[in-house]
Amino acid sequence: MTTLPALALAENEADAREYLSRQLSSDGFEVYAAASGREVLELAERAGPDLVLVESALPDGSGLEVCRRLREGEPGRSWNREVPVIMLGDDCADFVDRVRALERGCDDFVPRPFFYAELRARIRAVLRRALPSVPERLEAGNLVVDRRTRCVSVGGEPVSLAGREYELLVKLATEPERVFTKEELLRDVWGFRSIGRTRTIDSHASRLRRKLNAADGGDDYVVNVWGVGYKLTDG
Repeated sequence: MTTLPALALAENEADAREYLSRQLSSDGFEVYAAASGREVLELAERAGPDLVLVESALPDGSGLEVCRRLREGEPGRSWNREVPVIMLGDDCADFVDRVRALERGCDDFVPRPFFYAELRARIRAVLRRALPSVPERLEAGNLVVDRRTRCVSVGGEPVSLAGREYELLVKLATEPERVFTKEELLRDVWGFRSIGRTRTIDSHASRLRRKLNAADGGDDYVVNVWGVGYKLTDG
């Protein structure tokens, strides 16, 4: 299944935010728009975007501060501290601003005014560098997923999974012990284009857990982290 790259966009001006959201969506990106630093940090936590696009001046702080907080992390937060960040500079940005942004952890700096086509190319270039390739063989303890044959086994015993159960397992197995939020899983496994309430993931995770546990004599591989999402352990 092909999933849409997800972008969290923090843009203060409503017209610019709407324009960028519309253009990026048309070009195949899943866009989560925010008007402040606080909102984009909440999106980083809930939606697990593949990239954060943030302007340099926000009503509740600077883009540099957003980048710093993303990189350093905060108690109780589980966002990806390595998420790529592109900063949109203001009209007066100079060389010092660009260097400061890169030193604070930004992956790229795009000064205004800019052509949308150039911004899109820079986003895609940063994503190519940042998004990891998924190995053909994934392992977690006695659990093995062979992506070439779509075969799953636990302790050498084959496990038969339905399509979505398999895709869910592959996603969890890419980073065992990492907690994936429900929003991330709904977006990347089911392709949902909006964050909403659904029991779909819970029912699939429950069936996946039962099948893996039955093959391993009762060990829990799929763990529900209450109020956040799911993770895969090594049994």
